[in-house]
Amino acid sequence: MNRIRRLRHRTATLTWKAAVFITVMCCGLAALLGTLVHVSVTNQTVGEARDRALDRLAEVTEAFEAGDRLPPDAGVDLAGLPAELRTLAEAGDRGTMVGDDDPHPTMWAAGPASGGRALAVRLDYSQGARTIDGLDRAILGSSALAIGVTLLVGAVAVTRVTRRLHGTAQVARRISAGDLDARVNDPRAEDPTRPQDEVAAVAGALDTMASSLQSKLLSEQRFTADVAHELRTPLTGLHAAAELLPPGRPTELVRDRVAALRTLTEDLLEISRLDARRERLDLDAVLLGPLAERVVRASGTDTEVRVVRDAVVESDRRRLERVLANLVANAHKHGRAPVVLTVDRSVITVRDHGDGFPEYLVEHGPQRFRTDGGSKGHGLGLTIALGQSEVLGARLVFANASDGGAVATLSLR
Repeated sequence: MNRIRRLRHRTATLTWKAAVFITVMCCGLAALLGTLVHVSVTNQTVGEARDRALDRLAEVTEAFEAGDRLPPDAGVDLAGLPAELRTLAEAGDRGTMVGDDDPHPTMWAAGPASGGRALAVRLDYSQGARTIDGLDRAILGSSALAIGVTLLVGAVAVTRVTRRLHGTAQVARRISAGDLDARVNDPRAEDPTRPQDEVAAVAGALDTMASSLQSKLLSEQRFTADVAHELRTPLTGLHAAAELLPPGRPTELVRDRVAALRTLTEDLLEISRLDARRERLDLDAVLLGPLAERVVRASGTDTEVRVVRDAVVESDRRRLERVLANLVANAHKHGRAPVVLTVDRSVITVRDHGDGFPEYLVEHGPQRFRTDGGSKGHGLGLTIALGQSEVLGARLVFANASDGGAVATLSLR
């Protein structure tokens, strides 16, 4: 079954389709031309042999009527005369036919004789038969050679096109994976003086799109970073001023909102650094069980830690703690208890028992500040967790449990 799937995958490519198309067209054209040439030459060869046979029959008929002795290749009711031709001659008509039952190819000609008999002559048709056989072999050989050469030239031409298409597709996949510096740089698209084909047009459009997308994303990243930096100074002063306020409920509310703004600002700065892809890892040997317990203690939440099989991984301790802390905080904020953090070797799972992740998040991943159906959005926590996991070279997957609840699975390498 796997072989059939692989074969279908390979034969679905443009190269295979072009090869099959060229082969079918070449075979059809070769068959048509070969048939036309064969019929034309055969008709000419047989026609010449029939003319000679009829001329010979006329000579023999004159000799027969004059009572002269007939040559060895002529006579009345000759043995081997085809039955159809004998019947035609006995009916008073003249005709020719190539004999099929003779040891050698023979051209027969017959006409009426006295007494309702058939006067016939036979000529050696071996040369004509060899001519037709040689022509058929030449047609087959030349057709095979023409098909082979056409296939070779077509394969080279199609391969050049498909190679450029594959290169364009690879660049598109790199761009979708986040490499906005990737470009096709097709020589035809970069040189307007050269003839532009469809592949060059696609490559040029892809490069233009990538440049525009990169420009917009860099602009957004700079805006986010600039806003976060500009907010830090007034927030620092606001925080200091809030600390000077007299104790009371209004003061607690102000301090709480200032703390939330500071956290949001720090998250924005972290996202801007992740978007810029300038983060550097500080690798160390990390024992996952104790690290998970430490994260849960620091969160101050009622989270159950289950260590099925502990493991030591090479990772950045600070970033890994950041990812787990955000997942635990999100589970308590948007889900319901019990929240369970499970360590099974290099796979860490955080599960709650709430309504689960929204469908858009499961399908497309977290999106900043997005809300679904008027409900409260997931903020930046999951976005930061996903970005930090990519820096770690880990895989973070969001899913919903069959019996309810959101499940975030972090697979470390």
